Parts: sequence; structure tokens; C-alpha cells
Amino acid sequence: MKQIIFIDFYFNNLAHLPIIDVRSPGEFAKGHIPKAHLIELFTDKERAIIGTTYKKESKEKAVALGYDFVRPKLDDFITKAIEIAPEKEVVIHCWRGGMRSNAFADHLIEHGFKKVYVIDKGYKAFRNHVLHFFNQSFNLKILGGYTGTGKTEILHFLEKKGQQIVDLEGLAMHRGSAFGGIDLLPQPTTEQFENRLFSILRSLNSNEPIWVEDESRSIGSAAIPEQFYLKMRDAPVYFIAIPLHERIEYLVDTYANLSQDKLAEAITRITKRLGYDNAKFALNELENKNYYKVAEITLFYYDKYYLKGLQKRQETTIQEFKILTVNPEETADFLIRLKNETNG
Repeated sequence: MKQIIFIDFYFNNLAHLPIIDVRSPGEFAKGHIPKAHLIELFTDKERAIIGTTYKKESKEKAVALGYDFVRPKLDDFITKAIEIAPEKEVVIHCWRGGMRSNAFADHLIEHGFKKVYVIDKGYKAFRNHVLHFFNQSFNLKILGGYTGTGKTEILHFLEKKGQQIVDLEGLAMHRGSAFGGIDLLPQPTTEQFENRLFSILRSLNSNEPIWVEDESRSIGSAAIPEQFYLKMRDAPVYFIAIPLHERIEYLVDTYANLSQDKLAEAITRITKRLGYDNAKFALNELENKNYYKVAEITLFYYDKYYLKGLQKRQETTIQEFKILTVNPEETADFLIRLKNETNG
């Protein structure tokens, strides 16, 4: 049985089922529903050829060409689909028109699949759903603090202790500075970052506190959705104030074992912000493996940059807490006690 469904119905009733995306690899890489499996009907090259045929010749010729491309793959489609959905109940989608997803669904039904659901208007419907989702209210609590405070680790301890969190840097696969992408995998597109953020937020209770690290709008090349970012800017900030020397020690432990060449590249990228003399000094100290001094020089810029962003917030939304050392677990315990004392 094949059934056409709306995206809301999928999330409310069928999100437990395997989902197959039948678009091309390029479309999938740009953005996809988290946990979706790709079974491409066409390669990127084949899709481009079909598109050109459609524009320059006719829809009929493009469709015929599509069948020619697909025919040798039909058995392989069934094999892959059964691996993904052994119970033979699955959700399918393509971009928006439905031609690819409906053809794939019919093929599965013909080969013994019991229930195949096709998302109406496909991935485009999903993207509209995602962007609309960010308009709702969230009970956000912003974890603030200068670079080297260990905010990401604090978040992870909060999660281990039962708190709701969103790790924006983890979703963006970037640590949020010029040094943030060193030795990490390539970042997702902004579109896929939004999809990941939606997927995490959807799993949380929006009425209960959700801890989020204070970030600028862009985390590396990924941008936080505007509606969600505006909510972050209006949310209360728990600013963890830790002495400079403690933060430097933490940064040295975190970054000193990374690629020297990539650290040098990162310093070079922020030469204009550091000032030429400071950047040159930092590069010399890096060459001498004086990581403490490198961190001290770069923190001068990052502290100033972060303070500038903090000053754009309403002063009444910021609470500062002086903590003597970088100890993410103890800080997480402190924040939980504070939240409980103030009833969330």
C-alpha cells in the first residue's frame, strides 16, 4: 500500500520508521532530513543531463532518459531498501515534485513492500516545516563566559546530569573561533546545520530550561537561524567569570597538541584583528612552543570581541558568577543548584 502524507503527519506518527531520500548525492549533501538514508535514483551527472534535456528538448524525452538511467539499477534499489527497512515499511521523499519518490515507492510495492509512505512536496515541505519551527518559544538559558571557560564541557556535564542542552558547536562541527575548525571534519552546510538543530530541539521539552552556549550568529561557516538567534539574544545569560591565567592553562591543554601549521594559519587569518605586531609575536612564540604566551596574546582579542557582543544585551538579563578554576563538572553542579533554587 502506498500513501501520500504531509510532513506534519510524518513527524507526529511515522518518525520511528526508516526514511529514504531518493534525490541525488549533491542534493543530499546540501541538506537532508536527519537520519534519512540516501538511495539516489540518479547521480549528480545523470540529474544534470536530464535537466538539460528537459529544458532544451522536452519533458517526455527527459522522462524517457530518466528511465534509461534507472533501469539497470532497479534490483539494487530493492536490495538497498530491504537493508534499510527489513520490515518493508518505509517513508520516501524526493525534492518536491514527487515524480522520483512516487516511482520509487511504486517499485517497492511491486516487490513486496507492505506500506510505503510518500511525503507530499518532499524535502521542500520539510524545509518549510523546519524554518517555521524556529518561530516557537523556547525556555533558553545562555551559558556565557570568555574563551577558555570550558563552556562546551560544562554543557556536556549538564546533559550527563539530566539537563536539556543544545551543543551548537557540536552541531556545526566547529569550536567557534579562527582556531575552531582545526583537526575537525568539514562543517555541514548552514542548511544542514539548521536541520540538525531542528532535530535536537524537536526532541526536547521547549517549556523546560534548555542550556545553550553563548555564540555569535556564525559558528565557522554555519549560521544560526535568525529566529532562534534572536531568542538567544533575549534569554538570560549565566556568565561564568574565570581568571585569565586559568583560562590560558585550559586553552594550552586544549590546543597545544593540534597541528602547529594549522595553528599558525589561524593566527595569520586574524592578523588584522590582533594587529600586525601582536600576530608576528604570537607566531614567533608558537614556533618556540611557548603556548601560554600565544594564548595570552590571542585572548586579548577574543575577550574584547566577546565583551562587545555581551554589551549589546540587556544588562538586566546577565548574571555574573565568579569561579576560581576551570572545572566544568563543578560548574555544571553549581548551575543546576542555582536553577533549582530559582525554580528554573
